[in-house]
Amino acid sequence: MLLLIRILSYLPLRVLYAIGDYFVYPLIYYVGRYRRKIVRKNLTLSFPEKNADEIKALERKFYHHLTNVMAEIIYGYRISDEELFERMRCTNPEVADQVMAEKGGVMVMLGHFGNWEWMPQIARYFRIEPFMHYNIYRRLKSESADKAMLQLRERRGYPLIEKNSLLRAMVAQRKDGKYKSYGMICDQKPSPQNQHFWTMFMNQETSFLDGSELLARKFGYGAVYLHNRCVKRGYYEITVVPISVDGPVMEGTEYPVTEQFARLLEQNIREQPELWLWSHNRWKWSKG
Repeated sequence: MLLLIRILSYLPLRVLYAIGDYFVYPLIYYVGRYRRKIVRKNLTLSFPEKNADEIKALERKFYHHLTNVMAEIIYGYRISDEELFERMRCTNPEVADQVMAEKGGVMVMLGHFGNWEWMPQIARYFRIEPFMHYNIYRRLKSESADKAMLQLRERRGYPLIEKNSLLRAMVAQRKDGKYKSYGMICDQKPSPQNQHFWTMFMNQETSFLDGSELLARKFGYGAVYLHNRCVKRGYYEITVVPISVDGPVMEGTEYPVTEQFARLLEQNIREQPELWLWSHNRWKWSKG
């Protein structure tokens, strides 16, 4: 798998996009029908105000975006730092710098939105010193796929920490004298035994991972959300949105940070709904 990615990464991005448009998209959408039932179900429940034709149009836009992300991940194997800076711009990195200056560290929360594989590079915009950024990942079931993705993600120089080792790593790094940011994708569905927080999200009762919030509390760190906007194909604009960690956002909320993340992500999705990962079986388990 990694060998194929290396070979394809020599192609210009416009060629990779063309392969996606004229080969990959028809293959996964019409022939393989990759998770079509899950995508249709998720879109229909999330947008009850849309009719069947509107849902189908949005569905096709999502699959086109998915092939774009595939092309960008492959291209990202050899993309220069300078070009990546042009394609993944941050409008206000000083917000994260300020949070780290006040708290010593920050949990950087994002979703499977836009090109989430390029998103961690936003840390290159942070200017506070001395500084270190870490990306948190969940090990893939396929050993070969996991190895390939690790090599792709490590090429930009930021250390990766497997989620089950995160607490131990943060304890060890606590007194190293550096400001720290930890990038975490927070919209994955929790396992049934870890469904501690529920909220209405995209018109459905939804459970969210609360790890970022618990770690922010434990270490006294701040939290920010990375709002993502696709300006045009292959170009993204990121805005850092501070999340309050000092109190509940509404009466009775036990997980104020996670609640704010859910609201910010939902707003982001409604602005450009085709950019979220609708093929994820997000609502597999209901509140019981």
